[in-house]
Amino acid sequence: MSLAEQVLEGNIRAAARLMRDIDDGRQEAIEELKQLYPHTGSAFIIGITGPPGAGKSTLVDQLTASFRSRGKKVGVVAIDPTSPFTGGAILGDRIRMNRHSCDEGVFIRSLATRGALGGLSRSTSDVALVMDALGMDIVIIETVGVGQDEVDIVKEAHTTCVVMVPGLGDDIQAIKAGILEIGDIFVVNKADRDGADRTARELSTMLDMRAATEGSWNPQVLRTEATRGTGINELTDEIMSHRDYFLSSGAIDNFLRERTQRHFMSILRDTLFKKTLQYVAQDDYLSGLIERMTDHRIDPYSAVEEIVTKMMPN
Repeated sequence: MSLAEQVLEGNIRAAARLMRDIDDGRQEAIEELKQLYPHTGSAFIIGITGPPGAGKSTLVDQLTASFRSRGKKVGVVAIDPTSPFTGGAILGDRIRMNRHSCDEGVFIRSLATRGALGGLSRSTSDVALVMDALGMDIVIIETVGVGQDEVDIVKEAHTTCVVMVPGLGDDIQAIKAGILEIGDIFVVNKADRDGADRTARELSTMLDMRAATEGSWNPQVLRTEATRGTGINELTDEIMSHRDYFLSSGAIDNFLRERTQRHFMSILRDTLFKKTLQYVAQDDYLSGLIERMTDHRIDPYSAVEEIVTKMMPN
């Protein structure tokens, strides 16, 4: 049996092997994904994002337990940063979520960013697809600690939760720009700290200033203490409320169409780039081209046009 066939039968080991192959960029993994794709689309994807130190991993751990208590099978994709010097990563999320390691209804996969920006790894979409095919009802994607413009999670998740904590300095600075626009739910974690009420109030004020259309979702600001489990049930309820809105309002149709287009364009871009590199690597063509550009005998724009013309003469 192929890995894809084993995944569809619920084989956890086969899923782990396939995810490893996907993350390593092996070509054979693509053939397996082709088999899995028709069997996906059932899982509800939740994105957990926010700045470093917001307690995202602990919150994901508590959410996982909450969904399990409701009979849901949960997959977790946890993204960790990669060292720009060694290429290594400490996949600490597995340590924080260790209590679920013996639960057959939970699958946790850590991924390193491997230099990708936007808070996600390049293989995030495909790993989530495998979890979907494996039969997970909920897939939680925890991003690496993000800044104001690293908002790729909104392109992957049906529901995006933005996690903030008090005491980060200028709270308005921390929640402006892209982060404010992507949130379906805002969470002030570590709500027992001084300044939590002010952070929640400022968030609510900024959300009230947004232009809302009739019938659109109104994001709420919730308070949690993930280490104690406080506010987790309320957060789970709010996530399910957004899921109901997403399905009943028809918003999911546009979301799926746009996500499918982005996924296709990403695959197309990566495939064309690899094919181009293979082409220019022949007969030292790339080296000669670099030398011509270095000597200013050709500009880089004309060099690209030359390559495209040779690859696609018509």
